[in-house]
Amino acid sequence: MVAQLRRDHRKCLTNREGAPVHRIGLYPGTFDPPTNGHIDIFGRAMKLVDTLVIGVAINEAKKPLFSLEERVNMVKAECARFNGPGLAEIKVMPMHGLLMKFAEACGAQMILRGLRAVQDFEYEFQMTAMNEQLNPDIETVFLMADVRHQAVASRLVKEIASLGGDIAPFVSPDVKRALMEKYQK
Repeated sequence: MVAQLRRDHRKCLTNREGAPVHRIGLYPGTFDPPTNGHIDIFGRAMKLVDTLVIGVAINEAKKPLFSLEERVNMVKAECARFNGPGLAEIKVMPMHGLLMKFAEACGAQMILRGLRAVQDFEYEFQMTAMNEQLNPDIETVFLMADVRHQAVASRLVKEIASLGGDIAPFVSPDVKRALMEKYQK
């Protein structure tokens, strides 16, 4: 019944001229690795859009532990739990270049971002202002991290894993296994 309500609700969304609207949202990130915080945002973002594009960024400045292909595959595996009738379609794609150009190419009307703390807000606020100058038609929507995930950051998860700590509370079993393999080499 919930799935049917979601489908019916999506059919009711129209623009000013009465034409149906297909909402596409872009959630960009490096996801090195994807954490439970990212997964939480994936699930919540799906409630806001018909198609969620997860852009896995090439960001050599962050010196990713995992290759782009590995990160794309991990995100795809993590998103498999969200498939089903009445749920938003998820597309996981490698992303390079300017965020707003990628958003335009995807047809996104909104960029979705997760916020954990004040430091995130300051950075995201500046990025949003710049992005709005590049394309004022694409909105940025912030989702607050669930309280269980507010301290979780990929950088910290990697550090804990590299020092032999337990990362089970922060990532899925598959991501934990992939991290452990990287650090055992």
